[in-house]
Amino acid sequence: MGRKTKKENLDEKEEEEEKEEEEEKEEEEEEKEEEEEEEKEEEEKKEEEEEKEEEEEKKEEEEKEMEEGRRWRKEGDGGRKEMEEGRRWRKEGDVKEEEEEEKEEEEEKEMEEEKEME
Repeated sequence: MGRKTKKENLDEKEEEEEKEEEEEKEEEEEEKEEEEEEEKEEEEKKEEEEEKEEEEEKKEEEEKEMEEGRRWRKEGDGGRKEMEEGRRWRKEGDVKEEEEEEKEEEEEKEMEEEKEME
């Protein structure tokens, strides 16, 4: 009874080999799952980085647009100032023209009065 027959020994060896094969398969499956999880994590990280980069680019673009808007507003204010200055010069020019016309009219009147006095 203490001794096993050849068949029993072979059966035990086959069982052990089957168990080892199953364990190896399980280990391989676990490794595959771990690799897949790592790949998923890496992909998620890449996606997050891409999203961050896109957000940064959007922010930079918005800042550029805002800065450009400020510049245009400043230039627009400058244009308004130039227009106002042009109006002022035109008014001053109109006033000078009126003064010159009045002087000419006065001179003409004086000359006419002098002629009449003569």
